[in-house]
Amino acid sequence: GAVRPQPRNLTARHDGDPGSRVAVVGGGVIGLTCALELARAGHTVRVHTADDVRSTTSAVAAALWFPYRAAPADAVLRWGAGSLEVFTALAADDATGVVLRAGTVVHRTQEPDLWWTPGIAGLRPATAGELPPGAPAGTRCTLPVIDMGRYLPWLAGACRAAGVESVTSTVARLSEVAGDAVVLAAGLRSGALVGDASGMPVQGQVVRLGNPGLLDWLLDEDNPAGLTYVVPRGDDVVCGGTAIEGAPGIDPDPAVETAILDRARALVPALRDAPVLSRAVGLRPGRPTVRLDRSDLDGRPLICCYGHGGAGVTLSWGCAADVVALVR
Repeated sequence: GAVRPQPRNLTARHDGDPGSRVAVVGGGVIGLTCALELARAGHTVRVHTADDVRSTTSAVAAALWFPYRAAPADAVLRWGAGSLEVFTALAADDATGVVLRAGTVVHRTQEPDLWWTPGIAGLRPATAGELPPGAPAGTRCTLPVIDMGRYLPWLAGACRAAGVESVTSTVARLSEVAGDAVVLAAGLRSGALVGDASGMPVQGQVVRLGNPGLLDWLLDEDNPAGLTYVVPRGDDVVCGGTAIEGAPGIDPDPAVETAILDRARALVPALRDAPVLSRAVGLRPGRPTVRLDRSDLDGRPLICCYGHGGAGVTLSWGCAADVVALVR
C-alpha cells in the first residue's frame, strides 16, 4: 500500500525575509495560495484581483486532485505531491471543504500511463464490480475532493487572518504594481502582462446535479464519447466535461450539457433521475508547460506562476512553496 504523507503544520511560519512587500497579481486558487504561503513566510502581501474569488475560473473546478493537462511531468509530480500532503491535512478540518474520497480512474488501453500515481493512497486495480458499464479496466485510489464553493472562501479567510491585503483592480502593467517583489498568478490574463503568447483557453463545461447518495468519484478521460467525470461533493455531483482548446466562450451550451449528462448517466445509472441544480463554463489557463520562474522587473524580482491547465487546484500548494523560495 502507498505511504500516506504526514500532514505538516499548516499554521507554522516558515523561514523567510520578513518585511519585504510582495504584490500578488491574481486572486484565483494559485494567487491566493501563493499569497497565504508568502504571508506565513513573513512577507507583507497584497493581492490584486480583477474578480471576486467566487467569480474566478477556480470556482468552476470540480475539483478532484488530479494533474490534468499540465506539464512538465517531473515538476508536476513534485508540485502535485506537495499539494496532496497539504490537502490530506486539510481534510481533517470540515471548514475547508476538502474530503478524502475513494474513486475509479477508468482505463481503455491495455497499458495505461500511471505516471501520476506515486504516493497515492489505496492504489489498486478496480474489480469488475467497481467498474462502470462498458469500462474494461480501471484503477481505484483515494484522492482529495475539494468543494470549491467552500474551499475558496476558506482560503480567502485564511489569507485575511494571515494579514494579506486584497484590492480589486485590473492590472494593466506590472510596472504600476507597488512592492519589493511581484508574483504574477493571473491565469489566462498573465501572458499579456509579460509578452508571452503561448497560453490559450481550454474551455470546460460542467453541470451540477442533486446527489442521490453517491460517494465515489469517477474519471474516464479516454471515453470514446468524450472526457467524462463524476465528482460527488456532498449535496451535489459535478458532471463534466469538455476540454476545447482556443474556445473563448463562457456561456453553457445546452447541446454540450445534454451530451455530458448522457455520458455521465451511462457510466453512473444512479444519476438518471437526479435534478440539474446549476451549470457553468470555465476557461482553463492552458499552456504547453506551467511557467514558474524568476526574472527581473525594473530591478525587482518577478516570479511568474501560471499556465496550470486543468490542474491549478492540484498543483497550488506545491507551486506556492516554489514561489516562496524564489521570492526569498
